[in-house]
Amino acid sequence: MISIVTEPIDIQEIFRSVESKEAGAVDIFIGTTRNNSSGKKVLFLEYEAFAEMALKEMEAIGDELRIRWNICAASIVHRIGRVDIGEASVIIAVSSAHRKEAFESCRFAIDTLKKTVPIWKKEYFEDGAAWVDGGAAIGNVQLLMEK
Repeated sequence: MISIVTEPIDIQEIFRSVESKEAGAVDIFIGTTRNNSSGKKVLFLEYEAFAEMALKEMEAIGDELRIRWNICAASIVHRIGRVDIGEASVIIAVSSAHRKEAFESCRFAIDTLKKTVPIWKKEYFEDGAAWVDGGAAIGNVQLLMEK
C-alpha cells in the first residue's frame, strides 16, 4: 500500500496490509505531530504535496526495499492537509521473516522519504507559521519542472 491521504491514517489497516504468514517481524514507524519546534509551541501542521511525483517517489522507495532486503511486504502512507498535535502524518510498515530486515528497511524508508519525496510541512505557532526546509525534495520538483 502506497498512498497519500487527507484523513487520519488507520494504523490497523496499515498493519493488516503487511501481514504475512512468512513474516516473523513487523516494524512500524509512525511520525506524529509534536507540540513544539525550535522552542516554540506548535498548534498544528499542514502538509502539501506534489502528489503525482510524491507517489512515484514513494513507490520507488518500496521497490528499493524489496531489492535491498528480503521483506514480505511494505506500506507507506503520508497524510496531507491539517494534522493536529498527536496525530500521525506518516506511517511506514514493513514485514519480513526476521526483525533485522524489518528494522533496517523501515528506517531506510523514512529517511529516504524525508530526503526525496516532494511533501512539504508548514508549522503553525501562536505567533505565525513557517515552512520547514524540504531539502532534496524541493530540488527534485525543480528538476522535474525544468524537463
